[in-house]
Amino acid sequence: MNARQQNAWMTHGGGLDLLRAFFKDYNIHNIPAGNTGAQMGGWYRKEIKTVDDLKGLKFRIGSGMAGAVLAKLGVVPQTIAGGDIYPALEKGTIDAAEWVGPYDDEKLGFYKIAKYYYTPGWWEGQAQLSAYVNLGQFEALPKNYQAILTAACAEANSWMVGKYDSDNVAALRRLIANGTELRAFSKEILDACYNAAQEFYSETAAKNPKFKTVYDPWKKFLDDEHQWFRVVEQQFDDYMMSKRA
Repeated sequence: MNARQQNAWMTHGGGLDLLRAFFKDYNIHNIPAGNTGAQMGGWYRKEIKTVDDLKGLKFRIGSGMAGAVLAKLGVVPQTIAGGDIYPALEKGTIDAAEWVGPYDDEKLGFYKIAKYYYTPGWWEGQAQLSAYVNLGQFEALPKNYQAILTAACAEANSWMVGKYDSDNVAALRRLIANGTELRAFSKEILDACYNAAQEFYSETAAKNPKFKTVYDPWKKFLDDEHQWFRVVEQQFDDYMMSKRA
């Protein structure tokens, strides 16, 4: 989902109720509290033109699920903390790395050692963050305190999307001015990743009942959202982008 679809899923599509039921088993009360929007596909020391170019690629990626999907295509996922990515990329310990997007990536200086910056980060069409509160402690709070925390998280959720949508613009321009070469993943690569992802989700749902409980209604909601977005949102965006090409 993109950020708007995720918000719709959580607030009106039953997503929050499903996730609250999941986290209750771990004594957690979860509250959506931020979103980066769509993320970039990362920094690469060489161009990635075909699916074969992914084979053997040592790639720092933060998401365990995305790493599992990429592994199906021959990528060797690497879990590396943020502060350790630059030296690993500089020394050649890894071949590529993803972080967030221009605003955050610029601060870590990846453009100095890996000039190819790919889009999109298909594994994060949005990245919702949440506040996790001990369930017993949350329920012990006065109702007005619960409402204050929930409202603050909702404000952070909205503010953060705006922050990234605004600040990524100038950051990307600076990165390109400093020699970054922007590249788009080919349709061949995106299709291969999409198919690998669907395979992984099906495999996981077959053996993990908790995953399936959330995944099945999530998938149905996403399919419906895509039908609606194709009617107006995509039409509007495509036209406006074409006028600025």
